[in-house]
Amino acid sequence: MLELEDIAKIYGVKVILKKISCRLTAGSVCLLVGPNGAGKSTLMRIMAGLSRPSLGSVQLAEGTQVGYLGHATFLYPGLTALENLAFWNAAYGLMLSDNALMSTLERVGLQAHAHDRAGIFSRGMAQRLNLARLLMQSPDLLLLDEPGTGLDAASLMLLRREITAAQRRGACVVLISHDFQGDAPLADRLLVLTECTLQYDGPPSDYQSLTAADAEGDQACYA
Repeated sequence: MLELEDIAKIYGVKVILKKISCRLTAGSVCLLVGPNGAGKSTLMRIMAGLSRPSLGSVQLAEGTQVGYLGHATFLYPGLTALENLAFWNAAYGLMLSDNALMSTLERVGLQAHAHDRAGIFSRGMAQRLNLARLLMQSPDLLLLDEPGTGLDAASLMLLRREITAAQRRGACVVLISHDFQGDAPLADRLLVLTECTLQYDGPPSDYQSLTAADAEGDQACYA
């Protein structure tokens, strides 16, 4: 679905990423972790095609629909929740009915706020509306950069349910998270990014076994 080969990203004289190679496949959930400033968001933006690598190649399978959820919500505060989805519905060329848009709001628990302006939403509500923007596309590749930010426990359960549902329909999900213990059970693959490159690429359970055998301080890499 998506293949990165020897990716590097350099800003001026600062190396952000180097020699990043991985292949993302359909029907998988990949958890991307690493210290603050490790380059996780930069790598995800390269995956999304929003940033060009300084070196290396990015190959996306033809016809793959990509959905990206970053730190910005891409919502219009003066529009209602329903109007925001209607705007993106037109922008994406989806031609979904108002009933279908309302159903999408229901999936993220915002049907009661369909006619409320997004500008008055809490961070968690805005994040759920942003998730609805992605869900209505049914993308083949979902790139989620810390989607749990600002979400309460119920909203986190909803998010994780949607991630599992996306995997079951054959999508590939890449998730940046600071909640390793909560999100690791969702994933069948773990990417650990430290010192500008991938230090681990494999099952989360194997990595946990490795870190358990090392010093307890190694757990800090999940921060």
